[in-house]
Amino acid sequence: MRRFTVITVALASTVAFLVGLIMAGQFTPTPVVTTAPRTPPVLRDMPRPASVTGGAANFADVAERINAAVVNIDATSNRSAIRESQRLFRRSPEDPPREFDGPSRGAGSGFIIDREGLILTNHHVIEHAERITVTLADGRAFRGEVIGTDPAIDVALLKITGGRDLPEAPLGNSDDLRVGEWVCAIGNPLGYVHSVTVGVVSFIGRKLFDASLDDYIQTDAAINFGNSGGPLINARGQVIGINSAVSSRTSSIGFAVPINQAVSILPQLKASGSVSRGYMGVFLTDVTPALQRALSLTVGRGALVQDFTSDSPAERSGLRVYDVILDVEGRDIGSNEDLIRDIAGRQPGAVVRVALTRDGRRLTVPVRLIERPRSSTRDDDLLPGSRGRAAPASPDVPLGLAVRELDRTVVRRVQYPDAIQGVLIVRVDATGAAFSAQVRSGFVITEINRRPVRSVSDYERIVSAARPGDVLAIYCYDPSVAQRRLVTVTVEP
Repeated sequence: MRRFTVITVALASTVAFLVGLIMAGQFTPTPVVTTAPRTPPVLRDMPRPASVTGGAANFADVAERINAAVVNIDATSNRSAIRESQRLFRRSPEDPPREFDGPSRGAGSGFIIDREGLILTNHHVIEHAERITVTLADGRAFRGEVIGTDPAIDVALLKITGGRDLPEAPLGNSDDLRVGEWVCAIGNPLGYVHSVTVGVVSFIGRKLFDASLDDYIQTDAAINFGNSGGPLINARGQVIGINSAVSSRTSSIGFAVPINQAVSILPQLKASGSVSRGYMGVFLTDVTPALQRALSLTVGRGALVQDFTSDSPAERSGLRVYDVILDVEGRDIGSNEDLIRDIAGRQPGAVVRVALTRDGRRLTVPVRLIERPRSSTRDDDLLPGSRGRAAPASPDVPLGLAVRELDRTVVRRVQYPDAIQGVLIVRVDATGAAFSAQVRSGFVITEINRRPVRSVSDYERIVSAARPGDVLAIYCYDPSVAQRRLVTVTVEP
């Protein structure tokens, strides 16, 4: 009994001692399960998401390598010129830029593309310039010579002479670019030389000024005054774009010309100083499922002809409205952009074989291309009605449209072409399907589903026969751009 008491007292004392140590923080209980000493994980054996490769952290090395090839461009003119800020920060692409009298001095960026001193930049950076000074990263300054410019895509090629061992920026393939990729912009924004900003590709193929040629890369990498002409670079240290513009609505949206588009015109810039592009003289639209259904087309791809320019070589060659172009010289055409790029890449005077479908029949038509003219679109508000405004809702109006006869008074007032016959849209319901399809007051409806519309009774007869869910292909004349266009409208219940 005494022995048991002694053991009990000893155990109690030991427990009390250990509890005291724990309370005093002098002892840490050891886990029951012991393990081997910890070693750092071998990261190279661990799977890594693809998005991590080429992330933003790598741009420190990228900028260090490319910086030497980025130049500052100072352009001076003694004539009235459009300031760069007016071009980059206009409220919208249609706003006319304002001119300023007196000497003009602009600053921009560029980058060297070969050791002979060739430099790529934006056309608007050196436009009207009478003296160009190019300053390298090491402080050396040279007189810049304009080799060639292409205002249509805002690209210019300069040359400096006298430099030795000039650094050059490696060019990448902008066709491989994907939305979400990391990119960085290097330039001289607001006079802060060789500034680096980082972001991602937000969109590819953005249209800003000329819908037929524009193919801008949209990025959230900061682009400001002076960045114009500088390189947009991928995570591999390759130039994939030329920084060109920034949205006026937000500072987090910038745009760059794809490098492939610039490289494709370099031979012409070097040879003649300008760029000539082939031209067919057609207005096109894509073959959408709705259009295919409304027109009972036998194909689901291609470029559908919806109008011709004045003295169009395509029209002279026998093409017609509603023709669907499927290939050019054996190259498939999936959309109107495919056709525009193909034809623009060919020389004026060339004869191309155009394969198309017409009323279910396959045809091949030879077309002799002419030189593409400079675009001159208008976006005025034309009477009657305003192109940009919709009338109050009127649920009793079919398709959300109110129409009237196209009388001679209206024709003279708005100067519609004599060949345009149809009904005039005088009101568009803002809640209707037609408004969503970009149909506006002032348009003239000439056909619906390829059936002529010459009077209000023609219009009402065709529309009243349509059932909810039917798709109507409305062929109309848009006076704001002086061309005919094809839109699809789904009949609502």
